Amino acid sequence: MRTEYYLICYDIADKKRLRKVRKVAYGYALGGQKSAVEAPLDAKLLKELVAKLEKLIRDNDKINIIAIEGEPFCFGKADFIGYDKGVIIL
Repeated sequence: MRTEYYLICYDIADKKRLRKVRKVAYGYALGGQKSAVEAPLDAKLLKELVAKLEKLIRDNDKINIIAIEGEPFCFGKADFIGYDKGVIIL
């Protein structure tokens, strides 16, 4: 299966749900900041992540999962973190 990079952004109204969503999102992520994380996912992992997140959110919560085409632009201290077949390249 092909791995693609995704940006997972979330805005969760309840602090308890926020902690749960953050824990799930960071479980798939290479890194990120506050409510936005980068994750290399194949189709199976993406489906699994979406299913887990759907169980946690309510009507007033918001989660965006955005596919990143190509390599992302990195500015300042940001570095691209490569991912190839289970290996993280720093």
